Amino acid sequence: MTTTLATTTPTPTATPPHPATATTRPRTPRPRTAPGGPAGTRPRGPAGTHPRTTAPPRALPPHTVFAERLLAVFSGERPVHWMLGHTVGEAYEQLVRIAPETPLRSLGPRPVLRRCSVQVHEGRTVVEAFATIATGPRVRAMAFRLERGADHRWRCAAVELDGLGATARRT
Repeated sequence: MTTTLATTTPTPTATPPHPATATTRPRTPRPRTAPGGPAGTRPRGPAGTHPRTTAPPRALPPHTVFAERLLAVFSGERPVHWMLGHTVGEAYEQLVRIAPETPLRSLGPRPVLRRCSVQVHEGRTVVEAFATIATGPRVRAMAFRLERGADHRWRCAAVELDGLGATARRT
C-alpha cells in the first residue's frame, strides 16, 4: 500500500509555503471559539497581560436593601418571619397584619422597585424612606422607617404600603 501526499506548487505571485507545511494537506478553517478554550476559562485581553483588577462591588444603601426585602414579603415571595431579626417595635406586627393579603402580588411580571429615596433624621441614626413599586401598569407607594441600633445594624421600625400601615395600627 502506497500513500501519496499532494503538494501544491507555488504560483509566481504567492509566497512560498513554510517548509514544514509544504508536505501536509491544506488547512481547513477551524470554528471560531474563544482563545484558550470555552468562554469564561481565560481572562480577557491580549495574551500575556494580567487581568484588570476591579473594584469590589458597591454595597447597596440600607434603605434600598430594606425596600427589596419588604417587597419580597409583600409580594408573597418570602414569609413574614424572614424579617423577624430585621424589625423592631411595631414593624413586625404591621407586617403580620398586612402581608397575608400579599398586596403586591400580581398575576403578571414580578413587582419591581422603581425608586427608593431617603430622608435622614436625628444624627444619622434614623432614616425615613419611601419607595415606588411597579406592579404591572400600576405604581404603588411604600414608606418605612429604619433605626440604627447600638450594634450599628439597621432595623425596620415602621411600615406603610399605600396607607395600609396606618390602617393596621388603628385596628
